Amino acid sequence: MLTSMMMNHRALGSSLINLKYFSEATVAAASILDIIERVPSINSNDQNGKTMEDLRGELEFKNVDFAYPSRPESVVLRKFNLRVMAGETVGLIGRSGSGKSTIISLIERFYDPIEGEILLDGVCINQLQLNWLRNQISLVNQEPVLFASSIKENIEFGKSETSMEEIVAAAKAANAHDFIVKLPDGYDTHVGQLGTQMSGGQKQRIAIARALLRDPKILLLDEATSALDSHSEKAVQDTLDKASAGRTTIIIAHRLSTLRNVDSIAVLHLGRITEFGPYDQLIQDMHNQSAMAHLQHFSIQKENKENIHQMNTTNASYKSSQLQSPNHEDKKIGEKQDQFSPSLHDLIQTTAPEWKTTLLGCSAAFCYGTIQPMHSFCMGSLLTIYFIDDHSQIRTRTRIYCFIFLAYASLAFITNVIQHYNFVVMGEHISKRVHEAVLKKIFTFEVGWFDQEENNGGALCSRVATEVNILRSLVCDRSSLLAQIISAATLATILGFVLAWRLTIVILALQPLIIGSFYGRGVLMKKMSKKVLKAQNKSGELASEAVINHRVITAFSSQEKIMSLFEKTQKEPKKESRKQSWYAGLGLLISQFLTAANTGLVFWYGGHLLYQGKVTYEHLFQTFFVLVTTGRVIAETGSMTSDLSKGTDAVKSVFMILGRKSKVEPNDPDGIIAEKLIGSIEIKEVSFAYPLRPRQMVLVGLSLTVEAGKTIALVGQSGSGKSTIIGLVERFYDPLKGSIHIDGVDIRRYNLKALREGIGLVSQEPTLFAGTIYENITYGKQSIPEAEVVEAATLANAHEFISGMKDGYQTFCGERGVQLSGGQKQRIALARAILKDPAILLLDEATSALDNISESLVQEAMDKMMVRRTCIVVAHRLSTIQKSDSIAVIENGKVVEEGPHTELLKKGENGVYYSLVRLQQF
Repeated sequence: MLTSMMMNHRALGSSLINLKYFSEATVAAASILDIIERVPSINSNDQNGKTMEDLRGELEFKNVDFAYPSRPESVVLRKFNLRVMAGETVGLIGRSGSGKSTIISLIERFYDPIEGEILLDGVCINQLQLNWLRNQISLVNQEPVLFASSIKENIEFGKSETSMEEIVAAAKAANAHDFIVKLPDGYDTHVGQLGTQMSGGQKQRIAIARALLRDPKILLLDEATSALDSHSEKAVQDTLDKASAGRTTIIIAHRLSTLRNVDSIAVLHLGRITEFGPYDQLIQDMHNQSAMAHLQHFSIQKENKENIHQMNTTNASYKSSQLQSPNHEDKKIGEKQDQFSPSLHDLIQTTAPEWKTTLLGCSAAFCYGTIQPMHSFCMGSLLTIYFIDDHSQIRTRTRIYCFIFLAYASLAFITNVIQHYNFVVMGEHISKRVHEAVLKKIFTFEVGWFDQEENNGGALCSRVATEVNILRSLVCDRSSLLAQIISAATLATILGFVLAWRLTIVILALQPLIIGSFYGRGVLMKKMSKKVLKAQNKSGELASEAVINHRVITAFSSQEKIMSLFEKTQKEPKKESRKQSWYAGLGLLISQFLTAANTGLVFWYGGHLLYQGKVTYEHLFQTFFVLVTTGRVIAETGSMTSDLSKGTDAVKSVFMILGRKSKVEPNDPDGIIAEKLIGSIEIKEVSFAYPLRPRQMVLVGLSLTVEAGKTIALVGQSGSGKSTIIGLVERFYDPLKGSIHIDGVDIRRYNLKALREGIGLVSQEPTLFAGTIYENITYGKQSIPEAEVVEAATLANAHEFISGMKDGYQTFCGERGVQLSGGQKQRIALARAILKDPAILLLDEATSALDNISESLVQEAMDKMMVRRTCIVVAHRLSTIQKSDSIAVIENGKVVEEGPHTELLKKGENGVYYSLVRLQQF
């Protein structure tokens, strides 16, 4: 009875340790349940509401007031009124931030107006079933959003059930079919996370194809052709004009050339319509925003205006050369060198800065581990007391052991507190340090490493967030248990040999079988854990994309499709988890059977030795309890195998990142550090293909020279290699052949970090971080005077709208700048580049998101900024680069024409540049 109670108490004590997991789960579940149980004010799952069998598509705004919830004090629309008749096309123009995109958000019911109402065929849209409403609408945003799947699957997001013929027809209508079929895997080509494997124009055309696939009654186009070159824009614009026929269409545009065929144009200013009428009427009136047309006028010499023919060009692929086909016929570059197995020395080095804490924690754990076998030894001794006939002696010896047990309990309490405190402190320090080290290391890797599918944003976030924590658990939490196991097993074995060596040998003879069962279980689970982690990374990537692109998912009512894809990614983990459960259960069954059999053998053989007089009762019970403790410790070791198997893979993944050497080392100590760049650039016979598609050349023997302080503009079709040139100058990649020289020195000889300090870059899609406007402008710099920040913002035409906000420069931009309009984001990005005061300025469609008046002002500021700086400008809107010192026309990875604007126009109808200009004329 006494033995049974003690064993039950031990089991209860062991189980109580796991209560911490329940408490952690409770805390984690609280925030999750809050999200699950939250009922949104605009609920897409609400099946209540009206539907219309015969929808005409008439839209009307009645006295609408609106302010975004995050900035309720800033009213975006004020008593806004607009009526769009069924089948009409209305264009919206106005300065960035005037409320154009807000109108589209309200039609989609991303938000509800504060006052007023929006009617569809005379019915308030709040009364309509939300999913039905959104199924009648197609949206193409200014910044095209693609998901990390194939082109086919991205187009399919526009319609739940569709055929391949419909997908191809939509792609042809969007002028996307030609470039898609030229890709190695065609419609099955993977676009990468957020569509990073495609050029801006290619992404936009896929997004347009997705919108056209739905065949909607209402079409919303928010700068739908902003990312296209002149030739593609004309083709897609013709398609959109046809697609708008018979549909109610609202078009937001900065280029008035895209609004020539609309029925009416509404000019917005400060949330109200200041002018409304047909295109020709607004051009003649020349009031307010209608003056934009003159800012877009492109003059061509009169003698060159006649007999201009449209050049016949073909769409070349751009970053699609990076694309990875499903059959992975091209092996990943550097795959072998990325394989890295961490050694014990690496793990020890991880804890080295906390060696004092580690020493204290391990010492306490060793001490606590010895308590268990000593406690068992005393228990065995206590049982033999009851065989004594003298009751007074029983009472005396019982009291002694009670005090001993009390001392053990006190020591256990003290050592537990010490070891857990020190290991927790050590764990937090390690977690922080390794997180920082991994993130810092990732920032040093070449861009080509991020192009690989397993290194996309979602997978990396998952690895940094989860695997570092697993490393922490392995190194810290499990180190404590391992120290206890070593000390307990060592002392138990010594005591066993001292007390009854014959019995101990027999007991230990079965231990290899028990250990072997646990080891085999661990090996099997380790193999399966790799598959589970890989599958979980995929689901994490999908979830990350779904959250980032929730507006597109909401607009196309694609929640069910996303959930089906998510469930698909979970099938493999579920399958593997079932296997893990079976193997874990089988391994536990075998180990428990062997442990029980071992106990039976102990009593049988112990009785035999007792009969022969080779062991006493006291030594028999002492040895039994001590070695049972050893068996329990071994069982504890077995319970670690699943965590250790997962931990091994996580440690390998983390140390693979930490141990990897970048192919483009950003901080080479032997690199040249120029005190100040002069800025001359020379590209010599450069050939280049992206690493994941080495056989598909993007640049072929391209040569280009930019003198210091001069500006050269790069023009050409989407995918011709313009942005690739900027990427090579920034040394995101190295050319396969040829070289690039800055100030006469091969850029591979420079210290890359120092070199990039002298280069400013403004990309086509502005990147802002979740901080204030001030923090985004000063990003990467320390202690910048406010006056310099204001001056940079003023030059970028950003100061006026920033100072008009309630919090000014302390206004929070939101995740990826979602609280700002496209033009506002671009001007902040430009201010950041101006503040850097670089010797070389790279502008990749830097003014593409600006309205025409803002563009004119910013272009003027950029012209001033370009003085005495070397500038490379990539542009589709040719009116922005007329004043460039030279213009290079890129076609199929080569320079086919180069010279100043006026000289290139003199080539007339035989000139490629002349044809591009003609396409942008009114």
